[in-house]
Amino acid sequence: MQTDFHNNFLFDLDQTLLDFHASERKALKIVVIRNGLEFSEDIYTRFKACNKSLWLELEKEAISRKELFILRFTDLIKVCGGDISKIDPLKMNEDFIYTMSINGVLLDGALEFVQRVKSKIPASRIYIASNGATINAKGRIASTGLDKYIDDIFISEDFGINKPDAGFFDICFDHIREPEERCIMIGDSLSSDMLGAKNAKIDSVWFMPEGDIENAVREYDINYTASSFDELFDVLKKWAK
Repeated sequence: MQTDFHNNFLFDLDQTLLDFHASERKALKIVVIRNGLEFSEDIYTRFKACNKSLWLELEKEAISRKELFILRFTDLIKVCGGDISKIDPLKMNEDFIYTMSINGVLLDGALEFVQRVKSKIPASRIYIASNGATINAKGRIASTGLDKYIDDIFISEDFGINKPDAGFFDICFDHIREPEERCIMIGDSLSSDMLGAKNAKIDSVWFMPEGDIENAVREYDINYTASSFDELFDVLKKWAK
């Protein structure tokens, strides 16, 4: 049944509700050591930089998901001094994704925030709209207890298309089955979340903004910003009326 409320909240997952970096570091350390390689903070820093760069390339459709997975672990194996002929980067990637999926970590205050949204904003519906691997995302959501408050989960791997493409959001809207003006995107990424909302022509909240905020707000047509879960709740409650 439709309501008169603006009540469909599309949340990015990583660094919006879940602490991606905490899960990533833990899983990477386990997988690196499991493959007989040496883990260090320098190795992790290199992996993060490589991974971020490759995801940006994926968002621009310059590489495929499989290429991203292979390239990030090919680089890691070489940096760790491993033998690429003896370690399969794609299998290492699969191990990494699974290990991350059972090691979800919430951002401080995230669980209390979604509980508050569900109890205080009438008819609120919480959706996850995330780029990434399905098993990784759904596993971490379940392992943190966040799944109890989620109405549906939209993952780019399932859709075959990534944020910021408007097509990703079109599929979300098909599932939500309510007018697009009743949907708002909340996330930390300009290149996927805010640009995606702009492409889909829906409202947006930039969570934990940084850098040249005023310029970014203009460039990406951002409607709101929030630097804490308390601020975000106030924004969503006001928007929902």
